[in-house]
Amino acid sequence: MKQILFVLVVLLSLTSIRVSAQLTREDYQKADSVMKLGELVYNEVSRINWIDSTNTFWYRVKTRDGIEYKIVDSEKATKKAAFETQKLVEALNEQLKRKTAADKLRLDRLEFDLEKNQIHFVAENAYWTCNLKNYKLEKDSVRKQQQRRDRGYWGKFFDEQGNDPVVSPDSVWTAFLRDYNVYIKNNKDRKEYQLSFDGSKGEFYSSYFSWSPDSKKLAVNKVRDNYHRQIFFVESSPDSQLQPILHYRDYLKPGDAVPVKQPALFDVENKMQIPVDATAFLNQFSLSNPKWGENSDAFTFEFNQRGHQVYQVVEVDAESGDVRVIIDEQSPTFIDYSGKKYRYDMEDRNEIIWASERDGWNHLYRIDATTGKVKNQITIGEWVVRRVLEVDEDSETIFFYGSGKNEGEDPYYLHCYRVNFDGSGLTELTPEAMNHDVSFSDNLDYFTDTYSTVQTPPTTVLRRSSDGKIVLELETTVIDNLVEKGWIEPEPFVAKGRDGKTDIWGNIFRPTNFDASKSYPIIEYIYAGPHSSFAQKDFRAVNYSFSSLAELGFIIVQMDGMGTSNRSKAFHDVCWKNLKDAGFPDRILWIKAAAEKYPYMDTTRVGLFGGSAGGQSTLAGLLFHPEFYKAGVSSCGCHDNRMDKIWWNELWMGYPIGPQYEECSNVVNADKLEGKLMLIVGEMDDNVDPASTMQVADALIKADKDFELVVLPGSNHTLGGTYGEQKRRDFFVRNFLKEETPDWNKSE
Repeated sequence: MKQILFVLVVLLSLTSIRVSAQLTREDYQKADSVMKLGELVYNEVSRINWIDSTNTFWYRVKTRDGIEYKIVDSEKATKKAAFETQKLVEALNEQLKRKTAADKLRLDRLEFDLEKNQIHFVAENAYWTCNLKNYKLEKDSVRKQQQRRDRGYWGKFFDEQGNDPVVSPDSVWTAFLRDYNVYIKNNKDRKEYQLSFDGSKGEFYSSYFSWSPDSKKLAVNKVRDNYHRQIFFVESSPDSQLQPILHYRDYLKPGDAVPVKQPALFDVENKMQIPVDATAFLNQFSLSNPKWGENSDAFTFEFNQRGHQVYQVVEVDAESGDVRVIIDEQSPTFIDYSGKKYRYDMEDRNEIIWASERDGWNHLYRIDATTGKVKNQITIGEWVVRRVLEVDEDSETIFFYGSGKNEGEDPYYLHCYRVNFDGSGLTELTPEAMNHDVSFSDNLDYFTDTYSTVQTPPTTVLRRSSDGKIVLELETTVIDNLVEKGWIEPEPFVAKGRDGKTDIWGNIFRPTNFDASKSYPIIEYIYAGPHSSFAQKDFRAVNYSFSSLAELGFIIVQMDGMGTSNRSKAFHDVCWKNLKDAGFPDRILWIKAAAEKYPYMDTTRVGLFGGSAGGQSTLAGLLFHPEFYKAGVSSCGCHDNRMDKIWWNELWMGYPIGPQYEECSNVVNADKLEGKLMLIVGEMDDNVDPASTMQVADALIKADKDFELVVLPGSNHTLGGTYGEQKRRDFFVRNFLKEETPDWNKSE
């Protein structure tokens, strides 16, 4: 009996040692050190910068010897140093009275002037010009500085009720608003004419005036105003004062009334309004501003019907005001206007290039602009056009990103293709089975291509646009020092989805101290926003969202389940009116398949974390799949889709608001919580109303559920920042590793 008691005491003491084991600050610092591994990656090209309309470009690259700038002549297929770095550094040091080493030189907003053999750049908050003949360095004048700022100017944002006058193309007239109505002024004799008489505060004319190219007609939208919902939040700890500050934003939510626009047409010569019957387009989510054709015969607008199941391109005749629908896109679920819409007008041909999922895959069509009929489908097959890059009307060629065309390859890899307008001549220009990032010269003769995978470091080459042939090899990224430090490449993993047929693609991330003899909890980094796909496809030395978390003893996984984009329309439609699904049936099968292959992945300890839509999915995983997901950290989540921004939620959840909103609500279903939960929210979040997190917290309290709540003063839409990351790591260490975390309040 004494021996039995002795054994029990020993076992209990061992158990207590395990429970009281504690990770130290040093453990966390070591985990953080993995973020520095990116410094051991060399010869990785920064963004390509084509110089004006030439076939010459420059790029920056970090080598073992420091930062270098290189310039490439595509026609000559030559590469050389862009300038003599040492001379430039010496000139800078003399001007700035400092000592900067040549291998540390980093120039911001660098521009080349090939004709003058000069470069322009920013250093020490000043603009500089360097003559590359003698390396004479001059500080730019204020005027030149402003000119360079203007090159990055993308257009001014106008309020609908603004009063910014717009001059006609022939400079004779100026259109402006007065008392909510449209006026024009003759710029020669300064006489003013009132063109509309029915504007009012509640139903006003917009300031987005659109002149016909011949200056004879003026088009603009008349806007029936709507209720301006606002969200409010308190900045509790402002730097500017002791007392808190109340902030607000205009913020429409699902179901809210939206502004209703109607196109208006004015005859400038006769000073009269031409009636336009647009009553067929009143049930709108949006109606675009008028876009004139080059011959001034008509203008078009795009109509997005409320509910996002009808999207039309509509033409208005400039003489009669008659309206006709050119393109009528319809779907029984949703039209992904935010991610897949593409329109390119070719007026000389009277044709439109249009993107559509009407055959179940996102493809390009050539539309007759007069009849609206399809002349031909340009691309076709069980693969998708991801983005049109360039259209060359002279050669009747389209360059685009596509994915999913190559069998046996990750269907998300971007490849660059060219195809003729009639659908012939489809050519893959980037054949390597990797993810490609391309940049074209202005005349489309050449393009650069950087390709990689999660396991393969980037290679950058110069290719010929006609056939994709490599003209010049530019850089191959070197990672030998990275590997020496213990870097373990992510592993792409594929498993069948819920239908037993569809491949679900994702990645497995292991810590640098990985030991296959140990058992690891699994943490899924989730983002299931239907607007795209999210699993990493290109090379990164570290992932800033979770690499340091993995180092503490976790395996991180990420995948794209059904309901996300960039596959077939059917794959995407799973999300419709069903955001709580979030691809979980596919994700769970994927993780189980990975664990079957790798027994060190412990499916009894599966957690997840994410922000925004990922925050919503994190809690949804705990609520609707408690048998699998045991813990989660949800940041800035939209926990009830009626609380979030109107466009995103109505697009996927449908309109009008129906029972599906409650069925998918984390607030309504909060009483289902069984696992461990931490909520993180920034008090200043103007992307997702922070009240959404507080409402789910309220519902959890009312359901007598235990959870942790972290409110970040002054923070906006965030995963949590440095403090949130600390809390998230502590949470998973305590709940899955069963170890104590550092006493952060104890001074070192």
